[in-house]
Amino acid sequence: MSDRSSNPAVRNPVLALPASQRIAALPPEARDALAAVLRELSVDARARAQESWRRNKGPMAVYWKAVGAYATHLYRVTRR
Repeated sequence: MSDRSSNPAVRNPVLALPASQRIAALPPEARDALAAVLRELSVDARARAQESWRRNKGPMAVYWKAVGAYATHLYRVTRR
């Protein structure tokens, strides 16, 4: 068994995208607003994934889980 990489781009693949550099260059107020929206999206998507799983709607649960994961990765790019 091997240890997970500590390289940030491995743990958060969104960091490897050129757009993440543009997000990092935004003014602090814009980044804060974007981070708040992405955090809310992440929490909501994860709740929808749980509800879909509970209702035996596997494909929708997977979809919402992925939305939540990407929203969380983007949130972590935007926060200061």
